[in-house]
Amino acid sequence: MLLGISQHLKHEAIMTDIANATPAEKKSERLRRRTAAAEYIQSEWGIPCSPKTLAKLAVIGGGPVFRRAGRTPLYPEDGLDDWARSKLGPRVRSTSEVPEPHQ
Repeated sequence: MLLGISQHLKHEAIMTDIANATPAEKKSERLRRRTAAAEYIQSEWGIPCSPKTLAKLAVIGGGPVFRRAGRTPLYPEDGLDDWARSKLGPRVRSTSEVPEPHQ
């Protein structure tokens, strides 16, 4: 498939940006499909998560950010990290220190 000149230049710019990206920037664009995203949250953060939960949250809101490639949701790792971090409560030494949940 041949690319037009403008498409080729855009592709070249994207590839240059990727080549010059910092490790954190590269991680932000490491995209995972829904099943792999759920596995990542469980393995990296120890938070139980299923692909069905991510699917539901994609509809009702409150889940990690994602992009779409056609019908396929793709989750950037940094977005998964941010979402998992937001689910964690503060560090405590005793259950008596746990703050009451907001109602």
